[in-house]
This record gives sequence, structure tokens and C-alpha cells, in this order.
Amino acid sequence: MRAPIGTFENAAPAVDRIDLLTPPVAEAVREGWGGVPADRILHVDTDPEIADTAVFVAHHGADLLDRSANCVVVAGKRGGEVTLAACVVLSRTRVDVNGAARKHLGARKASFASMDTAVGETGMEYGGITPIGLPAGWPLLLDPAVVDEEWVLIGSGSRRGKLIVPGKALAALPNAVLVEGLGVTV
Repeated sequence: MRAPIGTFENAAPAVDRIDLLTPPVAEAVREGWGGVPADRILHVDTDPEIADTAVFVAHHGADLLDRSANCVVVAGKRGGEVTLAACVVLSRTRVDVNGAARKHLGARKASFASMDTAVGETGMEYGGITPIGLPAGWPLLLDPAVVDEEWVLIGSGSRRGKLIVPGKALAALPNAVLVEGLGVTV
């Protein structure tokens, strides 16, 4: 099967490649969400050495910069309480952590979560964190531009492999909310 975006020659339904997914992502793919058919979630096996956005885009197609999204973990703090949330923006933008994300979380201060926290809490690899399979109860903040894409390339939970999903499927994930201005131009 050929992928609908990028120059990937070998795409397959993610349910057929469960063995390549981290446990929380595999469980979410198996269970499905929001009525999204399982065969609409595709997996492309990729080299983990080129997982970072700039190198990945150079190798698999410049158009992916506009059609891929990054998922980062943010820690919002208010008093002694910390709220972890995932933020998803197109790769050509960055997360407005201290503006849109902080305000949405009702936090006094917000920052990117440490690598140890992001990895430990999600059960995913750094550089491959995805909005699919996040811990229950986590807010999932989505820039509307991500949802507007017909197809979006996102992490698979590990640095090896990526998922290609309909943008609207991300809005159907648990605790997903669209946040205007979340993604700002770099």
C-alpha cells in the first residue's frame, strides 16, 4: 500500500504492525476511538536515525513539513499542582507554551516537560511521542490547522516508524480540544 502523503513506498494499516508500536499506542490503535476505522490509521516503518523533523522531511519529502505534526508534553503549574498535557501543532510551527497552552490549562506558569517526565508518563520514546495512546485524563490540545489537514504524519510512540492519520481523527481522541493560536510560526 502506498502512503497518501510523503514518499513512503510501504504503508500498512497500523493494526497490522502492532508489534512495531509501543504498548500504549498499540492498545489505542487496537481499541480505536471516535468511530475512526482502524484501516484509516496507517503505519510507515522508518529509520529511527532520521526521526527528527528536519532530517525526516529532507529524506521523505519537503511537503511533509506542512503535513506533519509534532506532539510535545507541557507541564502547567498553578500553586503546587502540576498538570501534564500534550500539545499538537504542525511541524512548521512551534507550541505557544506560555500563551495559548498556559491559558487553556489555567496555569500560572507553563514549560515543556522534562524528557524523563515525558517519556516516563507516556510510555513512549522521546522524539516519537504521539497523541494516540496518551495517559487517561490528559488534556490533548490541538492546533486547528492540524485537524484541517486531510492526512497528518505523527509519531508512533517510538522513533522507528510514523503514523499517518486523517487530521479529523485527532479531534476525536479522548480529551482533545482545539486551541486557537496554539501553533505559532517559527
